Amino acid sequence: METSNETVSLKIPAKSEFVGVARLTVSGIANRMGFNYDDIEDIKIAVSEACTNVVNHAYKNVDEGQIEINLNCSETSLTITVIDQGNCFEVDKVLNELKPIDVTMSLNQINEGGLGLFLINTLMDEVNISSGSGIIVKMSKLLNRDEVDMNANRVSTTTE
Repeated sequence: METSNETVSLKIPAKSEFVGVARLTVSGIANRMGFNYDDIEDIKIAVSEACTNVVNHAYKNVDEGQIEINLNCSETSLTITVIDQGNCFEVDKVLNELKPIDVTMSLNQINEGGLGLFLINTLMDEVNISSGSGIIVKMSKLLNRDEVDMNANRVSTTTE
């Protein structure tokens, strides 16, 4: 996907059954841009976590709500913005509490919630979370094309 700076926008209902639509869309865009398999999986998990947070928290006890997902494709990165207009939380407080899981704890001791933002922060290269009339999660993944040059001749021939 040769692009100088293209944006793809998607609006989905804030319901768990539509999170897969966001994952598939992001996966397709990342694949077309040339991301490797591992990076695509990381991006899919991060987007899934961000959308699931919206479903479970922003529109909790609300029948209607939308998730807006904007994908900005550049030559060097994919920036994904997940936007909701639902309930806010104290961004600074939550970000200060982000920390790795204590591996000495049993699975029963680990809180079920709160891992989503930690995962997003771990899997993506840059993450920014802001609040206003909802929450905006902006996350970027750098495109590492130095692993294999996209235009490289993969088979070389020599004649004697």
